[in-house]
Amino acid sequence: MESFESERAPLPRNMIENSMFEEEPDVVDLAKESPSYPIDSDDVVYEPRSSRLLVRGLGENDLDEEEEDYESSARLLGMSFMNRSSNQRSAASSYTRQQPSNSCSMPSAKKMVVGIFVLVVIAFVAMFIYFVPRCTFSKDGCQKANSSIEQLYPRASNGELFPWTGLRLPASVHPVHYEISLQPNLTAMTFQGSVAISMVVLQETNKIVLHSYDMKIINGTFQDEKVKILEYKPWQQIAIKVSKELRKGEKCVLTINFSANLSNSYDGFYNSSYIDTNGERRVLAATQFEPLAARKAFPCFDEPAFKASFVIKITREAEYISLSNMPKVTTTMLHNGLFQDEFEQSVNMSTYLVAFVVANFSSVSKNVSNTLVSVYAVPDKKDQTQYALDTAAKLLDFYNNFFEIKYPLSKLDLVGIPDFLAGAMENWGLITFRETTLLIGNHSSPIDKQLVTSVIAHELAHQWFGNLVTMRWWNDLWLNEGFATYMQYMSIEEVFPELDIDNEFLSVRFKALAKDALNSSHPLSTKVSTPEEVAEMFDSVSYEKGASILLMLNSTLSNVAFRKGIIEYLGKYRDLNTQSEDLWTSLSQVTQPHTDVAEMMKTWTVQKGFPLVTVNRKGMQVNLMQEHFVLNADNATDHSNLWHIPLTYVNDTCSNSSSCKQVFLFENKTATIKVSDKVKWLKFNYRNDGFYIVDYGVQGWTTLIEALKENVNVLPHEDRAALINNIFALSRSDRVSFRQVLNLLVYLKNETETAPLTEALAQLNHIFRLLDKRSDLLLVSRMTTYISTVFGDLMDSQSWEEERSVSKQALRSALLETACNLGMPNCTNRANRLFDQWRTSNKTKPIPGDLLKAVLSVAAQTEEGWQVLLDYYKHSIYDSEKRKTLQALASTQDVQKIVWILKAGLDGIEIQTPELPLVISTVCRHSAGYLHAWDFVKENWDKLTQKFSIGSFPLQSIIMSTTSQFSTKTHLDEVERFFGSLKERGSQMRSVQEAIETIKLNIQWMDRNLVTLWKWL
Repeated sequence: MESFESERAPLPRNMIENSMFEEEPDVVDLAKESPSYPIDSDDVVYEPRSSRLLVRGLGENDLDEEEEDYESSARLLGMSFMNRSSNQRSAASSYTRQQPSNSCSMPSAKKMVVGIFVLVVIAFVAMFIYFVPRCTFSKDGCQKANSSIEQLYPRASNGELFPWTGLRLPASVHPVHYEISLQPNLTAMTFQGSVAISMVVLQETNKIVLHSYDMKIINGTFQDEKVKILEYKPWQQIAIKVSKELRKGEKCVLTINFSANLSNSYDGFYNSSYIDTNGERRVLAATQFEPLAARKAFPCFDEPAFKASFVIKITREAEYISLSNMPKVTTTMLHNGLFQDEFEQSVNMSTYLVAFVVANFSSVSKNVSNTLVSVYAVPDKKDQTQYALDTAAKLLDFYNNFFEIKYPLSKLDLVGIPDFLAGAMENWGLITFRETTLLIGNHSSPIDKQLVTSVIAHELAHQWFGNLVTMRWWNDLWLNEGFATYMQYMSIEEVFPELDIDNEFLSVRFKALAKDALNSSHPLSTKVSTPEEVAEMFDSVSYEKGASILLMLNSTLSNVAFRKGIIEYLGKYRDLNTQSEDLWTSLSQVTQPHTDVAEMMKTWTVQKGFPLVTVNRKGMQVNLMQEHFVLNADNATDHSNLWHIPLTYVNDTCSNSSSCKQVFLFENKTATIKVSDKVKWLKFNYRNDGFYIVDYGVQGWTTLIEALKENVNVLPHEDRAALINNIFALSRSDRVSFRQVLNLLVYLKNETETAPLTEALAQLNHIFRLLDKRSDLLLVSRMTTYISTVFGDLMDSQSWEEERSVSKQALRSALLETACNLGMPNCTNRANRLFDQWRTSNKTKPIPGDLLKAVLSVAAQTEEGWQVLLDYYKHSIYDSEKRKTLQALASTQDVQKIVWILKAGLDGIEIQTPELPLVISTVCRHSAGYLHAWDFVKENWDKLTQKFSIGSFPLQSIIMSTTSQFSTKTHLDEVERFFGSLKERGSQMRSVQEAIETIKLNIQWMDRNLVTLWKWL
């Protein structure tokens, strides 16, 4: 799946706590809380009456049919009850005979006996009342129960014990085949259906547990006999108990009839709508199942490892068509005037790849290597589908040859969904897209084509990495997303060299480094259990870092060896599920001489972050040291982490060709290399192919800076951009002074390449926005002057006419958007003239696509211009232009308009809700709106989490957009207080920790560098 970033492209956790030893029966009702981990009887801890019961992790094999576990639990429970009872008895029966005083006479023996008897009776009655459950005296009495089972198992929704205790499903049965029939009602926005699941028994069991979420189970049969279906909603599971134990190897069929509402949260089987060119609202239904939403469309074993085949039948009205993963084989007219479409049996696949669409779409098609490739869109946009069709055809042909495994299906559909949250989704044979990432109009720029091509390349790569071979569990999501991301850039470089994709890949690697430098980051392969943790795996670490380490590995092994290893991996594990180790094993087998790829790459996948290599040269000896690089706000660096770094370097005698590159495998904490005394300087991490940064020390940086000032082309443009990126990161961690950063930027007056210029501009814009949000007007003015001094000549020299080079367009748009945002007259005057020409020509005199955002953002600052843009946004059918128009509308400084556009994005009528993260991000870039956006998020948090699930990429984006530019203690306290108050409604999200850490880093950077900024700007 392609995460759609705001700018471009893309709970209870550790234990269950329940009150114990109330005056009710001593039974813990696990249905009150939803544990994040299975329950293990060995982890049950009993404390005094005032304590809590802590229950943790019963795994798949801990409580299957296991009397031993029951017995063990019963012993534990018995000991607990005995201890409590003995304590009570001890208190009640402690009796000390008193010595008679001189003033009292001794009672008779008979009275003594009677008195003792009465006391014993009273004590017995008191103890009986205390210990016997109240239900004993109720009308219905008490239910008899096995106390050990009740302590361990949660309660189903009907009050019975649910027979499973883990978030992950048991491995005792495995689905083989699904027969699914669905009938959506696009008027009532509901659907009904049935599913017949053929299974094979892998371990003896007396229960079947699977997933179902937010649907009404009507009835079910098992082996043609009616069965009671139990549901445990907190874990989104249903189960049946069978009277006769199922034996290993036995085959069986479970059939379930159900109904549900079409989802309105952009996952599961959900309803979508759009306004056509006649002003009428059209409806459709589509699916988005990754990662955990197939269970919202039909009961299923909703984990990646439970692969099975599917036959799908869709009942629809005559005005719609239906699509699914496989080609349609029959259409049957039913007696009620509806039509039922039946699709071919699918290949084996995971449930998250199942897909279907019911809509009124038009298409274009072509045949590629015996595969019918089609692009579908709403009828008004059919003329925008040709570019995607041609692009998909070329990329499919490339992947067929590169992987040496032909795409296994006979058709491949690419479908533009009008109301779609992700960038795209790789459903096998039915790839769904946001319209912005699929459709290209007549006025779309080459940059727009680069985006569409990237997303198509990513999703097609998934047909092999993710669909054909699938990660076993979401902890290795990077095997899917990291590979698809890497292949998207590699394939475009090969098939579409004119799109200059290498600069874009370099930029996303820089972004991945920035995120992975935080303590709140995570390893590529990391343990996840809850739905929220799974959702949070869809981030730049899984995507961009995954792609980055694959680039590094490819550069180390060679293109030929890497490709052979990939072909070996795909061939060996076709139709199966894998872990990271399986990939490393395949790559190791094809390397000559043999390389232990696993030993090297584990250091990059099982520990978070990346290394900083410190270089200290003394004559001919170069001393190297590696450590974990962390932008650490709490000074808690772990110095024990080591990486196997394929360290590359060049020097001044040979620096611009790959033949100059030297490689050193740096495995230990320190190392030494020898160089000639004639070498003036060294540059490590050639072309930034490695996922690490380098600090050259004061003298090393000075030497490199002087070399660039003398000859800007002494290093490739990727290396120049990397030096800029690295020195800003080192300054942020207080390893390099900001004065040294400014010294490096002096060379930019001679720079002409896109990558280093846009990287420097992005870094300076970040500092500008931090200062702007502090309302330090004098320092903001000085920063504006500094940016103008460094980039002003380049900004003024940019053409405002059509430009075909993607690289030049990327540079031009970055420069002019900054210039106009800073209010530079040359930019704003030219933008206003272009806007006036566009408006007076009735939009027939187009604005170059890469300049559209800059021009419209200037126009949106006036009342008249904003209203013109709002009307254009509502009626345009060109999605890339609509998105830039929306960004311009959100850039307004008018507070009333800011409040309106935020509310409109949440309501989803005039502005589609999937665009809300983009709206919030844009509003937060400007001083007039960022506090309003933060207040909006706080006030509407519950509504936001209904639209975007906790942990999801859109919610991550919203959190970071609204907080990442805070740099004061007041704002830090407010952010911590707000998210701390959410508890299970989002307080434990990794992105919350990232936000808090980022604010602390901003505060520290400002504290260290404000004086320098005042002195040198």
